[in-house]
Amino acid sequence: MKLNAIGVCSSNLKRTVEFYTILGFKFPEYKEDEDHLEPETPEGYARLMIDSKKLITEILGEEPKPSNHSHFAIQYDSVEELNSVAEKIKSSGFAIFKEPWDAFWGQRYCIVEDPDGYKCDLYATL
Repeated sequence: MKLNAIGVCSSNLKRTVEFYTILGFKFPEYKEDEDHLEPETPEGYARLMIDSKKLITEILGEEPKPSNHSHFAIQYDSVEELNSVAEKIKSSGFAIFKEPWDAFWGQRYCIVEDPDGYKCDLYATL
């Protein structure tokens, strides 16, 4: 078994791309009327799939909604990098759900929210 992809929905793809770009994802050119986007993913890594709210509503028959718990975590190479990303998230007007802290399990941890409320854990080893 292999985790292949993680998906989120977006009501504003431009803003969602801006958020995930700050986290470190690189996107190919896209048209704002697209219903599905995927940033470039290194070989062997799980893909991030971003679908329009419209598309997922058509598939599910109801509007998608984020959970109150993180869907995925992103590992950074250093505490400094994590702190820098968290500061860029905040200064760009995106939400930090839980400010960076030194967790008892040996990681610097932070929880951020994308424009549609999907939570992402960010961490680096202390």
